Amino acid sequence: MRPDEFAPSLDLILELSDLCAAFATKQPVSSILSHFSSLSPSPILIHEHGLPQLAPFLGRDFRGRDGVTAYFAAVSACLTYANMEFSNYVVDPVSRKVSVRGAAVFTWTSTGQSWDEVFTYVLAFDDELKVDKYEIWADSGAAYLASRGEL
Repeated sequence: MRPDEFAPSLDLILELSDLCAAFATKQPVSSILSHFSSLSPSPILIHEHGLPQLAPFLGRDFRGRDGVTAYFAAVSACLTYANMEFSNYVVDPVSRKVSVRGAAVFTWTSTGQSWDEVFTYVLAFDDELKVDKYEIWADSGAAYLASRGEL
């Protein structure tokens, strides 16, 4: 592989690293939103996999820039987190997708119950290397049990 063929992978990793740092340092949604596509019409899709009955941010599509704000508002209304870290980046520069493994301690705010969690993000990027698809796989069962005070 020639050095110039590494550039798309490096650009994707750098953009994802910046976004992950924004999450880990609990930057405001306005800062996080700057990492998402602003192309019009906005193709952004956020989907956290899980049954919608378990939490208000699970199993539904959040679309567009307003959807980004709504998703993070729904999550922050229920959860806080600490010690967020990211590793194991997998990059597909041809399709402009990156997968990353994360870990954090989450707390359901209304019950105060916490759990250690490992989760996965898969993100797709537009032509400007901004996120246009963000999928999350996490421990929805632990979130549900914590929400009920049964963890």
